[in-house]
Amino acid sequence: MPSLEELPRHQAAVVARVGGQRSFRRRLLEMGLIPGVEVKVVNVAPFGDPLEIEVRQSRLSIRRHEARLVEVRT
Repeated sequence: MPSLEELPRHQAAVVARVGGQRSFRRRLLEMGLIPGVEVKVVNVAPFGDPLEIEVRQSRLSIRRHEARLVEVRT
């Protein structure tokens, strides 16, 4: 299953699973990145890190290594 890091810009996907340590998962879940919600990569910083994502009509910035732990379904 692809990760959020691999998602092309402006392509919508659905969060399938959030991995990582418990504190990290909790932080992402509190920001709205829960399984079943639609997400898309809106922008990428000039050097490729961080990624700006859109989830529930909000925009968030997360690091590439964090996006690698979020599995998505296209």
